[in-house]
Amino acid sequence: MSELQKKINETLSVIRKHTKDDYTVGIVLGTGLGGLVKDIEIKCVIDYSELPHFPVSTVESHQGKLIFGALGGKNVVAMQGRFHYYEGYTMQQITYPIRVMKYLGVETLLVSNACGGLNPIYRRGDIMVMLDHINFLGDNPLIGPNEDDLGPRFPDMSEPYAYDLIALAEQVALENQVKLHKGVYIAVSGPNLETRAEYRFLRATGADVVGMSTIPENIVANHQGMKVLGFSIITDECFPDSLKAVSLEEVIEAAMSAEPKMTLLMKETIKRIP
Repeated sequence: MSELQKKINETLSVIRKHTKDDYTVGIVLGTGLGGLVKDIEIKCVIDYSELPHFPVSTVESHQGKLIFGALGGKNVVAMQGRFHYYEGYTMQQITYPIRVMKYLGVETLLVSNACGGLNPIYRRGDIMVMLDHINFLGDNPLIGPNEDDLGPRFPDMSEPYAYDLIALAEQVALENQVKLHKGVYIAVSGPNLETRAEYRFLRATGADVVGMSTIPENIVANHQGMKVLGFSIITDECFPDSLKAVSLEEVIEAAMSAEPKMTLLMKETIKRIP
């Protein structure tokens, strides 16, 4: 048994003291997006600090709780707060909860994040469903010995975000009159925001939005054979010729203002997952 398997078993032993159920849907809630928890019929809540080998969230608005319950007729496990590379965690630490989710029965992972808009047609408070991504973090959670029991050495990434789930989300948005962009997310390490020159460069790569998370979780989920659906809330407009300084408080405010639309999209899409 590998060291990773031993760690997962130790984490599971604590979780199984609280719940014996299987959970088919996993959710990762990003900056300012923890409100979806209000719609979950909660069975139990475990602080990350109580779980062996779980990192601890250090970023404002990330509550650091693992929530088990039901949403949209599905058993869900939700991370209320994620981990970031800029916090000093390794890629393996950042994605460890996704590894654990596999052993809880998760087949579909929904991820959300706050991001900066690079595409000039995007506006603060808009929502984008992630069609693809560009990993500009300079690292990868699969580097090192491969866990053959979890996934292949060279996982395919031709469809990192499941097309059928994107179609479901687009249908939900249409029916509920929610404007939903579809685009490419690029992740950088942070924690500083980017310069004007960097925004020009990132836009030139083909990215529509920029953030500091999500991609490691997606890579590990795909490695494990999970289907992934991702949503981004545009919290600031990163247009080089009209760039303005932005604070964390403004980012959280923008994320929270769009949260009801995001919550609706996630909840209704989960209902329609086969």
